[in-house]
Amino acid sequence: MTPFPRDDYRALKRYDPDREPVALDLSDNTNLWGTHPGALARIRAAATDDLARYPELYADVLREAVAERFGVPVGCVTTGAGSDDVLDSAFRAASGPGAFVAYASPTFSMVEPLARMNGMDARAVPWADAFADPGALLEGGPALVYVCRPNNPTGEAASRAWFEELLERAGRGPSTSRPLVILDEAYADFAEDTWITLGAEVPGLLVARTASKAYGLAGLRCGFGVATPETALEIEKSRGPYKVARLTAEAVAAAVRDEEAWLADIVDEVRRNRAWLFDALDQRGLDPIPSQANFILFRTPSGSAHEDMRALRARGVGVRPFKGIAGMGEGLRVTVGPMDAMERFLDALDGTLEELRASNTSSTDTTS
Repeated sequence: MTPFPRDDYRALKRYDPDREPVALDLSDNTNLWGTHPGALARIRAAATDDLARYPELYADVLREAVAERFGVPVGCVTTGAGSDDVLDSAFRAASGPGAFVAYASPTFSMVEPLARMNGMDARAVPWADAFADPGALLEGGPALVYVCRPNNPTGEAASRAWFEELLERAGRGPSTSRPLVILDEAYADFAEDTWITLGAEVPGLLVARTASKAYGLAGLRCGFGVATPETALEIEKSRGPYKVARLTAEAVAAAVRDEEAWLADIVDEVRRNRAWLFDALDQRGLDPIPSQANFILFRTPSGSAHEDMRALRARGVGVRPFKGIAGMGEGLRVTVGPMDAMERFLDALDGTLEELRASNTSSTDTTS
C-alpha cells in the first residue's frame, strides 16, 4: 500500500510568502490602477442565480470571449481558477511514472511545487544554458517543458526564433514521446507581443494566461489557456467541471472583450513608468534587468535580499526578495504602478540606501 502522504509529497510545504500587510504592496505584480470597469459592472449587477446555481460546466461564456478576442476556435480554449489551475491541470495530464518537468531557472516559483503535487520530478536548467541552446530543456526526455515569457522574476522575454526552435525540436520523433510545452504568458499584456495564437496551431503546446495581472482581477482567481482542441480536451478532463464560478467567468469575459478599451491605456502607462523606474534604479547603481513585464528585478543594495526587503517594509513598502539570480546573486522585484506609488517606493529605497551608507561609514570608522 502507498503511504499517506506519499514520500515525494511529504516534503512539500504549504505556500507561505512570509509577508505581513504593508501600506504600499509592490510585491505581487497585480494591477495598481484598479479593476477592469467592464468586469466591475458585471459583478455589481450580480443576481441570485449567479450565486445560488451551479456555473457552466466549462465556463463557455469565457471560452467564447477568449476565442473572439484572440481569433482562435472556441474548442482551443480551456479555463481554470487562476492560471495556476490551468498549469496544475496540464501538469496532471502530463504526469506518469518517471515523468519530469524541465524549466529554465529562475522562473515562476510554483513550477517545482506543481510538479511535486502531481507526482513528477522537476529539473531546473540554468537560464543562460537554456537560452544558449533550447535543446538543454529537452535532454532526458521531459514529459513537460515550461517557459515563462516575459519571465518571472527577471522580466526577460525569449525571442521568437528561440521558441520556434524549441517547438521544432520538441515535435521531433513519435507523438507518444513528445513533451507538452507550456508557454506561460501571465505578463504578456505588458510585452511587445503575444504568441497566444500559436497554441491553436502547434500540437503539444499550451499558452496560459491570467486575469490576475493586467485586468486587475486577482481576487476572482481566473485563468485561461489556448491549445489545439486535442490538447485542450486533455486539460479540461484533468481539471474537471464547475471550476470557474458563473460571476467570475462573466466578469473576466467582459474584461477580455475590453469593449471600454481600458486595457491599452493601462499598458501604455505601465510601459512609461517601467522605463522611468528602470532609469531611476540604474542611476542608483542597482543593475536593473530590462523588463517586458509590469515589474523590475534589481540587485539588492546590501547583498541580502531579505534584509533589504525588511528595511523597505519598515518604511511601508513591500517588495519581493529573490536569491540565486545569475549574474546578480540576490535581488528585489518591484511591481510597476502609478507614478505616485513609484515615487513613494524610491523615497523608501533612498532611505534604505542612506541607512546602509551610514552603517558602512560607521563600520569603517570603528575598524580604523
